[in-house]
Amino acid sequence: MNKIIVSLSFFILSSCATEQIETIESTKQAPDSESTSTPWLYQSPPEVEQNTAASYKEPSRQESLLPRIAQYLKRGIASWYGPRFHGKKTANGEIFDMYAMTAASKTLPISSYARVTNLKNKRSVIVRINDRGPYHGNRVLDLSYTAAKKLGIYKTGTGMVEIKALTPEQALPQLQAAAAKQRKQVYLQLGTFGNQKKAVKLQNKIVAHHLPQPEILSSTYKNSTLYKVQMGPIKSVDSANKLNEQLSEIGITQTQFVTETRQN
Repeated sequence: MNKIIVSLSFFILSSCATEQIETIESTKQAPDSESTSTPWLYQSPPEVEQNTAASYKEPSRQESLLPRIAQYLKRGIASWYGPRFHGKKTANGEIFDMYAMTAASKTLPISSYARVTNLKNKRSVIVRINDRGPYHGNRVLDLSYTAAKKLGIYKTGTGMVEIKALTPEQALPQLQAAAAKQRKQVYLQLGTFGNQKKAVKLQNKIVAHHLPQPEILSSTYKNSTLYKVQMGPIKSVDSANKLNEQLSEIGITQTQFVTETRQN
């Protein structure tokens, strides 16, 4: 598979991408309130367990949208969601993690990257679009709890933001720069599960094909534990492309950039 296809798969699905600079902990305290926006697919039960690395594919027509989407720039009101949806399924079939750097959009492709800037305090974060919404009033984006907290809008519930779409080539160095400030690194996430056995199954599949063994990280909120299969750290776009070529040969095409601690 050539690098053009691999790079495109990053942009369409790059399934926290995330500038997940907040530490995922198993004993985090949840906020008292959240956005009242309710994206359409949040009715899925928390126990749904799905390997996002092999289950969801954007329509091929998305390929023609890449040049246009890469120039996407929009301003509007952003809201956020968290505890009520933690552990439930998102639009691309993965499990929602309120501590990951993700967002729901009505227009940007799943999964693509975007830089979101709070127009009031000028704080910026990079999020990965993994859901659809919000469908409440004139809001243009629904941020995860952590993304909203980093932008400084989680207490007010909403805020005016600017949204700039990024290609994977643009997102990766920005994620790495942000991670370096906190002595962290960027990894390639291959799947998110609500069941540890499924995470181990994916890990074993990769090892059986003589690829580097990925790590399994877990994060817990109340009675919901998520298991994430990751490889890395990722040093460059070229190394990410090479790794994705190898993974695609064994049927793993849904990946994403994430930045997390390695202590979970």
